[in-house]
Amino acid sequence: MSRARAYLDYNATAPVRPAVAEAVARALMLPGNPSSVHTEGRAARAALEAARAEVAALVGARPEQVIFTSGGTEAANAVLSGDLRGRGLPAPTRLMHTATEHPCVAAGHRFPDGAVDRLPVTDDGVIDLAALESRLTALAGETVLLSVHAANNETGAVQPLAAIVALARTHGRTLVHSDAVQAVGKIPIAMGALGLDALTLSGHKFAAPKGVGALVLADGVSLDSAFLRGGGQERRQRCGTECLPAIVGMGAAARAAREALEPEMARLSTLRDRIEAGVRALAPDVVVFAADAPRLPNTLHVSVPGLDAPAAVIALDLAGVALSSGSACSSGKAARSATLAAMGVDADLAGGALRVSLGWNTVDEDVACFLSAFERALQPLYKRRGQAA
Repeated sequence: MSRARAYLDYNATAPVRPAVAEAVARALMLPGNPSSVHTEGRAARAALEAARAEVAALVGARPEQVIFTSGGTEAANAVLSGDLRGRGLPAPTRLMHTATEHPCVAAGHRFPDGAVDRLPVTDDGVIDLAALESRLTALAGETVLLSVHAANNETGAVQPLAAIVALARTHGRTLVHSDAVQAVGKIPIAMGALGLDALTLSGHKFAAPKGVGALVLADGVSLDSAFLRGGGQERRQRCGTECLPAIVGMGAAARAAREALEPEMARLSTLRDRIEAGVRALAPDVVVFAADAPRLPNTLHVSVPGLDAPAAVIALDLAGVALSSGSACSSGKAARSATLAAMGVDADLAGGALRVSLGWNTVDEDVACFLSAFERALQPLYKRRGQAA
C-alpha cells in the first residue's frame, strides 16, 4: 500500500516512533509522583532515572549531569541567563555566538547589546575560526560565554566543536555551550570528549514527544541560581514535578536513536544524496547551501533562482509532500533567513530556499514522491522563463 504523503520535515519535528508512544502510554499509567517515597513513587522515580540514563548515554555524559526541561529553548535560555558558573571563573560578562544561531540563542539571552559579539561564518555557514581566535585574544581578562550550535537547523552545516573548544581553552576565561538540538540523534555527540561546559537538546527532534528537552552540565559547572524555584527537583536547578510521560518517551527515543545511529547515518545520507542528484538534474541552476561543508546526513537546503519558496511549499504540500523553507520557528515570517544572510546569500536567492530533512521513517518512495512533486512545482517558474521543465 503506497503512502498518501511524504513527510520530509524532520528538522522541524520528527514523528514519534511507535515504541516511544508505547513507552509514553505505560508512563501515563504510573500513579506515583517521582518525589514520593512510597512504592508507587519509587516506581515513577525508577522510570525517570532510567530515562535520564538513556539521554546521558546518547550525548556521552553521566546521568547526574542531565537536567530535564520543557525543551531546547528553555534549556538554552537557562544557560544564557548569565548565571552559568564553572572552571573557577566569575560570572560571564560577555556572550559570543555565531551569526547563524537559532533564535533561542541569538534572542534568548540576558546580556546587554553591547556585551554580545556575533561571530562571522564562511560562505558554507561554518564558524570563522580565525575571527574567533582574534576576538578571544582581544577579550583577554574578560570572562566569556561562547555559544555555538553543533549543527545548523536550516543548512545542516556541522560546526567543528572540538577545534572551537580548543581555542576557547587557550583563552582560559571562556565557558562553552553548544545548542545541539539538531545534531543529537543524527550524528555522534560526546559531550565529555568534546570538552563542552554545557549542552542543550530537545526530544522532539529525535522522535520523542514535543515539550521535553534537557540541559547537560559538565562536572563543576552549574547555574548560580535555579531557573525554576520550588521543591528541589532536577538538582534544585529546575524545580517542579517532572513530566514523567514525556521524559520516559525521551528516554525511549534516545535509546532508539543511539542504537540505530551508525546505520541510520549511512542510510539517510544515501537518500539525501539521491534527492540532491535528482534536484540538480531537474534544476541545473540550483544552489545547494553548505555543499562543501560537513553536513548532517539527513539535511538538504537548496534554492532555485526565481523560485518563490512559500508558493513552492504550498504546491508541494498539495502534492503530498511536507517540508519547509527553513526553520519552523520562523515559518510565516517575511524576514530573510538570518542563517543565509550571514552566509552572504542574496535576498532573491534566499527567497527560494527549500529545506528537505529526512528521518527514521523516510523510505525510497518518499524520495520519488518528492522529486515528482518538485518537478511539478518548478513548472510555473520554467513557464515564465519560456523553458521546458
